[in-house]
Amino acid sequence: MGESRSSRAMFTFLACWVRPTMNALLGKEWRGQERLPRGTGMIVCPNHVTEIDPIVVGHFLYNQGIMPHFLAKASLFSVPVIGSILRTIKQIPVERSTAGANRSLDAARDALADNGGIVIYPEGTLTRDPDMWPMKGRSGAARLALQTGAPVVPLAQWGAQDLFPRYATRFHPVPRKHVRLLVGEPVDLSDLQDAPLTRATLDTATNRILDAVTALLAELRGEEAPEERWDPTAKQQKSTGRHFEEHGDAETPPGPVTGDQL
Repeated sequence: MGESRSSRAMFTFLACWVRPTMNALLGKEWRGQERLPRGTGMIVCPNHVTEIDPIVVGHFLYNQGIMPHFLAKASLFSVPVIGSILRTIKQIPVERSTAGANRSLDAARDALADNGGIVIYPEGTLTRDPDMWPMKGRSGAARLALQTGAPVVPLAQWGAQDLFPRYATRFHPVPRKHVRLLVGEPVDLSDLQDAPLTRATLDTATNRILDAVTALLAELRGEEAPEERWDPTAKQQKSTGRHFEEHGDAETPPGPVTGDQL
């Protein structure tokens, strides 16, 4: 199996525009590419510090010959032109209904069977941690991994937030910024593979994934991570949206879905 001809052609077309732009805006240092599994689909779990993270991660994966597939809000697929592009490159529409979540899981399985990389941000949204360390996670990546057996690849990246800070309204291209990216060994979830998908099991798997991502980020930053992971609920912050320091919930803005709707 593999990506369809039309999907690869569209990825190539988009790359012709995106890669030169990213290379002009960001110097890059990529490490750990040899740890990426080959000949199989994978779930890629990066940290999330700015809205342009998906472009940074997608650029990296595409350059490694891995077609990136993101979870995207179902409403985007009805937008003219954009929806057609998303369908062609097999991005995964996510709906909040049970039936919609099942369809999303089926689409994710198809992408994994095609040796694609499913990118899921285990934090569920941009980190709320004031120092931008990974915060408490959601269970979507763990659930998909335990249901499919696909390898989970932790990935940390740092520097893109200097170009486009979290929830910014404009880019800061001068002086030219630098992004560093580090891939870790696949997270070992083998002891949980046959366990019931209880909350305890999912929490254990999610914490392992985030522990791996946090360790990679600490290496990139040359700093020690906090002993306790930031918990937005405990801090009475909104789970989504720009104004997260206000109490309550807010509607998630359009863009890649990074929660655990699967």
